[in-house]
Amino acid sequence: MNYKRNMKHMYKIYKIYFLAILLIMKISMVSSIEKPDFSELAEELIPSVVSVSVIISRETINQPRAPQFPPGSPFEDFFKDFFERRGIPRQNTPPQRPRRNETAQGSGFIIDDKGLIVTNNHVIAGASSITVVLHDGKTLQAKLIGADAKTDLALLKVKTDIKLKAVDWGNSDEIKVGNWAMAIGNPFGLVNTVTVGIVSARARDINAGPFDDFIQTDASINRGNSGGPLFNLKGQVIGVNTAIYSPSGGSVGIGFAIPSALAENIVEQLEDHGRTIRGWLGVRIQTVTEDLASSLGLDRPYGALVASVIPDSPAEIAGIKPGDVILDFNGNEVSEMRKLPRLVAETKVNSKSNVTIWRNEKKKTLNIVIAEMKEEQKVVEESKNSKDTDTLQNEYFKQLGITLSSITEDVRMRQNIPKNVLGLLVTKVEQNTDAEIKGIRPGDIIQEINQASVNEIGEFRKIIDALKGSKKGVLLLINRQGNINFVALKLN
Repeated sequence: MNYKRNMKHMYKIYKIYFLAILLIMKISMVSSIEKPDFSELAEELIPSVVSVSVIISRETINQPRAPQFPPGSPFEDFFKDFFERRGIPRQNTPPQRPRRNETAQGSGFIIDDKGLIVTNNHVIAGASSITVVLHDGKTLQAKLIGADAKTDLALLKVKTDIKLKAVDWGNSDEIKVGNWAMAIGNPFGLVNTVTVGIVSARARDINAGPFDDFIQTDASINRGNSGGPLFNLKGQVIGVNTAIYSPSGGSVGIGFAIPSALAENIVEQLEDHGRTIRGWLGVRIQTVTEDLASSLGLDRPYGALVASVIPDSPAEIAGIKPGDVILDFNGNEVSEMRKLPRLVAETKVNSKSNVTIWRNEKKKTLNIVIAEMKEEQKVVEESKNSKDTDTLQNEYFKQLGITLSSITEDVRMRQNIPKNVLGLLVTKVEQNTDAEIKGIRPGDIIQEINQASVNEIGEFRKIIDALKGSKKGVLLLINRQGNINFVALKLN
């Protein structure tokens, strides 16, 4: 017995010893992994990065001006003498608007050996003069070819007798979180500054515009880096450094770059047309939440819910209706609402697109001819977010947390509701209910329930009665002063 006990004890000791050796070997292997040497890559790429300096002419703030008094006022002569001695103009004299020049600086990179340079739109916006400084200090005047404020990109052109060293675009769709990344730029005017980090995240939305799809990196980016390139280890541009998150104004390891998959397409359009040509669908959309997905019969929250359709738009012509959920666009799943604007924008104008929608708990495919988005249009718009009396309450109030009223002519006049707006008016919202949590408030107009129009209390009552015992809840189409949104409510 003692022998067996000793053997078991020895076995445990050897097992622990063996595991310890394996752990030490693993730690040793990790520590011995050779980290990349960026010196050769930096030396090769620095000549392709430039400093962009601009001069912006601004009007100065007007000087204080003397107050004006009625003719004959006892104060008129006093103030006239007081202000004129100090050179301050009277109010009835033409305003003087002297101008002053301001300078700004950013970065850029060469994409063509004949002088095409990419930078940020915010670097050159409002510039009266643009100067590009090469890595060796040579200064060149630049001409603006085109700019796109929505993606914050701009394309410049310089004239030079020397052959410039250009860089190639990489494929940002192939990068992975954790990949090495190198930024080169001119932070705070310190030219040819190289910083290294990793790709921290992809597809970041920082509320900069409708096409937010930023690469996040911890490579140090500061003021002056804007417009500069973010490289992969192959020396290819995978992003255009654009913004940082910084409570202090300096780098805290959170920088954002426009992915090359987006930037390359925009830059090509700027080169060819001097402007950006985007596809236009003509719908107003909102996010599909879990509650909305459940109400619509979707197995998971994805796609873009159509809140409204613009008249005579490609969407209306193709038969898209409010309440439809766009699940797929040209074979690309709309995994989240904000993905749709980019897909539509990048689609060739006048081309046919296959759009898969969800309607009445079934998939349906529509063919849509995409139009060109004009400046005043948006590709898609995100939402801002016994007695049959004229008031619906009692058990319905308890179930939904709201009180509804028919829209009579008197109500329409008092509430200033347009004649073409039909539905039921929300007159009260119970506290601590799902309706209050979802943001419904008095004055809202419910135009549809479960994608069926409701203009009378009786219509609403029938739909609610049919849903008793249902766990799906109800889907309401809310009109709030012309802003239309879908809201899913749970039945109490």
